[in-house]
Amino acid sequence: MNRSSTAVTTLRRAANWINGVPRFEGPLHDSIDPATYQVIGNYPENGLNAAMAGVAAASKAFITTPWARDHELRARVLEQLAAAFERNREGLLEVLSLENGKIKREAVFELDMVPSKLRYYGAAALMEAGRALRPKPGRLSMILRQPMGVAAVIAPWNSPVVLTIRSLAPALAAGCTTVIKLPAQVAQTASMMARIMGEAEDLPHGVINLFFESGADGSSYLVNTSHVPVVSFTGATRTGRTIAAAGASNLKRFGMELGGKTPMIVFDDADLGLTLPVLEKALTVFAGQFCMTGSRLLVQDGVYAQVRDSIAERLRRVKLGPASDPTSDMGPLIDRANVERVELMVETALRAGAKAIVRGGAIKYGTLAKGAFFQPALLEVSDNLLEIVQQEVFGPVLTLQRFSDEAEAVRLANSTAYGLAAGVWTRDLAKALRVAEGLDAGSVWVNDWARVFDGTEEGGFKQSGLGRLNGLAALEDFVEYKHIALQPGSAGP
Repeated sequence: MNRSSTAVTTLRRAANWINGVPRFEGPLHDSIDPATYQVIGNYPENGLNAAMAGVAAASKAFITTPWARDHELRARVLEQLAAAFERNREGLLEVLSLENGKIKREAVFELDMVPSKLRYYGAAALMEAGRALRPKPGRLSMILRQPMGVAAVIAPWNSPVVLTIRSLAPALAAGCTTVIKLPAQVAQTASMMARIMGEAEDLPHGVINLFFESGADGSSYLVNTSHVPVVSFTGATRTGRTIAAAGASNLKRFGMELGGKTPMIVFDDADLGLTLPVLEKALTVFAGQFCMTGSRLLVQDGVYAQVRDSIAERLRRVKLGPASDPTSDMGPLIDRANVERVELMVETALRAGAKAIVRGGAIKYGTLAKGAFFQPALLEVSDNLLEIVQQEVFGPVLTLQRFSDEAEAVRLANSTAYGLAAGVWTRDLAKALRVAEGLDAGSVWVNDWARVFDGTEEGGFKQSGLGRLNGLAALEDFVEYKHIALQPGSAGP
């Protein structure tokens, strides 16, 4: 691929990528820019056939290529993939921001996480090892870690590049061959990702296969077929439950990062000069379409009014706009259907007793009305059982509740079915640690938000997931342990 950036005007038909070859079979559908609803390209809809072909290619590659057995090959390819994403960064940035709708600096944030993840797991591939022990005299045992086989990676549209790589990289490092499924809303991005990955010169055909679909036929095949023993899924909790139930008949292994309802707990002694700007971004980054969106604001009595008024003013000033406008603070939702869904959740909350501090909502007039824009909303609530408090919105809607002391803060924070992440804002480190230990959350940030690192595990408690991604623990989803017990034979005459 040319090292120069890919101009938007060159977007054509997206292609699935199976066994190292682009495939265009299937009826064509339009790819849409959610900021303008203009057509930016098209893609073939052929999920089931693409999934079946991808699994066949991955199964063959697992058996016939050295991929599953050659640690050095895996490390080398992961480095080549990292370099390929770096070379094509600008072109992928243009496509991602146009098709996904996120503003440029957010798209940059996503893409710049990719090379280091690939390199981290390239190093992990070289470190991957079993162990040996003598359980008793004359006995020797070996514990081997072996790749499970074909791994399915089902990633969402909200951050399609980094969330694909976050599951793909440890699967490859472990020695699995893979089939990736992405939603059709990001078909152009997915197609370009496949072309970039195809630049890894030592990557055997069939080790990485990728397809996209608007429905779920291909995903269902990946979940149900016995030829795919492990699925890494990132998406909604409801979908996670469905696919886990479907895969149970084959005792399929699942790694899942699911929904979140991140509480942001602000104590009286918080540094509000530091806190308020981050609270705003915690809601508006990716237009609130992020599993770790800071969607619940819990504020202690002493600073409640100040925080309420300040965050309300900040949300009123958020400038919506397309990625092409460098002054945009927040882009659109992924499509109009999601605007209608979020609007209904807000209306339902207001009818149930929530108070609109900032009503926000769908843009109904002007140029932005053509797109899928939603102005941020701030809803004050006293009933902790409202749907808007308990369920993930996946849009820029912030609920506001007050608390009196640490115990109430922890109780409110833990009162949903989710446990992906939380934030604690205080100058008192001892208090921060006490509260963090009491929270049911896989990640807790103190005076910060959404800090994740390649080497630190992340994942959810309760209904927010199974297993962990990032860090060495991510490899566990993709390996089997085998015990080989040896008894040396007696010496011959």
